[in-house]
Amino acid sequence: MISDVPGYTWGTVSAMAQAGIRYFSAAPNFFDRIGTFMVEWQDKPFWWISPSGNERVLVWIPWTGYAMSHIMKLETQWVNKYQARLDEIGFPYQISYIRWSGHGDNAEPDPDICEFVKKWNQEYEWPRFSISTTSDAFATFEKQHGHQLPQFKGDLTPYWEDGAGSSALETRMNRGAAERLAQAATLSAILAPQAYNSSDFNVAWRNVLLYSEHTWGAWNSVSDSENPFVTQQWQVKRQFAVDAENESKKLFEKVLDAYASEKNSSNLEVHNTCSWPRTEVIVISKERSLGKDHVKNEHGASVPSQRLSTGELAFLAENVPPLGSASFHLSAAAPHVPAKWVRVLDGVLDNGIVRAKVDSNSGNIVELTSNESARNLVDTSRNEAINQYLFLEGKDTSKVSTSGPVRIAIEEPGPLVAAIRIESPAPGCVDLVRRVRLKASADWIEISNIVNKKRAPLNPHPGQGGTGGDFAQHESKESLQFAFPFAIENGQIHIDVPLAVMRPEDDQLPGSCKNWLPVGRWIDVTNAEYGVTCATLDAPLIEIGSLSATMLGSQTHPEIWRKHIEPTHTFYSWIMSNHWSTNYRAYQDGPVEFRYALRLHGGYEPAAASRFATGMSRPLVASAQGQRSRMGLKLRIDQEDVLVQECKRSADGSAWIVQLFGASGEDRKAGLTWADGRPIKVWRSNLSELPLERIDTQVDVPAWDLITLRIETLNT
Repeated sequence: MISDVPGYTWGTVSAMAQAGIRYFSAAPNFFDRIGTFMVEWQDKPFWWISPSGNERVLVWIPWTGYAMSHIMKLETQWVNKYQARLDEIGFPYQISYIRWSGHGDNAEPDPDICEFVKKWNQEYEWPRFSISTTSDAFATFEKQHGHQLPQFKGDLTPYWEDGAGSSALETRMNRGAAERLAQAATLSAILAPQAYNSSDFNVAWRNVLLYSEHTWGAWNSVSDSENPFVTQQWQVKRQFAVDAENESKKLFEKVLDAYASEKNSSNLEVHNTCSWPRTEVIVISKERSLGKDHVKNEHGASVPSQRLSTGELAFLAENVPPLGSASFHLSAAAPHVPAKWVRVLDGVLDNGIVRAKVDSNSGNIVELTSNESARNLVDTSRNEAINQYLFLEGKDTSKVSTSGPVRIAIEEPGPLVAAIRIESPAPGCVDLVRRVRLKASADWIEISNIVNKKRAPLNPHPGQGGTGGDFAQHESKESLQFAFPFAIENGQIHIDVPLAVMRPEDDQLPGSCKNWLPVGRWIDVTNAEYGVTCATLDAPLIEIGSLSATMLGSQTHPEIWRKHIEPTHTFYSWIMSNHWSTNYRAYQDGPVEFRYALRLHGGYEPAAASRFATGMSRPLVASAQGQRSRMGLKLRIDQEDVLVQECKRSADGSAWIVQLFGASGEDRKAGLTWADGRPIKVWRSNLSELPLERIDTQVDVPAWDLITLRIETLNT
């Protein structure tokens, strides 16, 4: 069951299937900020099909959502109204269901429902009422009518996720904590299984989930923002993100501490928690690398390195094996220069693979090309450019403003890492600092934007608080975006959402939100020949084609919401807003970093996009040298298009739990082996980690399917 929240990403079906959930009673808010969701889906039960097509969940949105008891009284007239409604819509089934939640939001249940049902059933032959669980009601309905229900496959794009932008710093922290926890579990499996404690990880995941839950705070958080009743609730909410971040970092360091044995040695190791080999630049702290600028790999060959302006040491770690490690040695010799340099001159960064030009007046990226083509992939035809800052106060998009005059400096000159720093004033901010970075041998550029947000001004008129106090409030409605206009003729946008890839408009079910869309790790814009993947590490919301996130405050009229998303090759990363009228924060201030990476490529390859963005979210990990546990995970998978989502020790300590995702959009057969040659036993499993079905080591992984495996190694 879920109450109040309208809209759910497509991967919800896959996640529910993994948890053994067959029925989904979704009862949203029935009038506010829901677009056409209720118009399309009230009393229209259907089978929602997963992205793979192999799972389904029975979804049923009841009339008035969860709030019927808010607007009607228990009386005979209520039954007549309910039946009249079913007749009006031509309801074709013999069973219906009602959410009767009680005396308002977050209130006690209504005990009168028991007496009403008893009395009605004694006096009337029909309709018959039963007080039921969701499972019993849906199971009875499925038995009688399940074969009659329509099936729909697509995203029910949610409406309330824009609240994530009202506390952008904490959202960033929480996203990072989630990635760190998954990576820490996998790192523990590889290096030090003894360091994994499922209870500790569960506590951290609980904080991630409780921050992500839909309400950020009090009902009067906007109308009376300075009321202690409001600020105290926000502190509770914020603490979930703070604790998630702190706990994830502690668990990560616990794994590395359990593994490392030569902490003061010149030897170090680089670990890859992904299931494909990777080549990336690693950065070592100033203290750890002091006086040691030269790096050799485990074969004694020198690798490119560079001392950065921060005092840190960067070096190139090549072909780090999947779910494995590589060794390196630091020494006091001079840095080894890469065969192919990255250069920066007059605002142009170029490594022979990618070339990016930063405009000297605006600081925006106005040219982006690859060595395979001189074609500029930046669309400047609408006076926009990549990474352009946009500030909108209110909802009149003709009044959008951008950042001011820039000061540009070269922070890193190459030859391994080149970086430009762009400082400027910006409306809504104390200041704005953008960085563009390019590394030798990389086919992507990296962007870091630090927005030092200025607090919105106080309204001089006091608000009336829920506790009776009079407090000033922040009322200015504002939003902040970064533009990504691409010049990709006939380009199609694909969006990574949890356990699925979605095309705006084409893969959205009726009633979906189209003013803004949530994104997991990446957005891709591609035609048949070329394209760009944008990894977004910190900001989970985008607008497609235009600044369409202009729904301020309450919105009760379905007709005013966006109905269609026209073909486009432009999107906007929607990083901050205070558009809501309740629950979420009324303002935010202080510095927040938003990171992106843009990878140029040929035709559309969703698995390549996922590998790229996952690698950005879960970078290679450097540690002191240690002794890898004989019991450590040594899994190898022979299909790079089948991505490991996470590996961990089972809670009972006797097996490995491995989740595989078919990221290519094509069915695959993935061969599993153990690196030391030991035989393994494989079971299909689920979120309960049970051995459900013994299967072969050649595992079928359908397109867009999530497969959970339980693996045991056999001693020989």
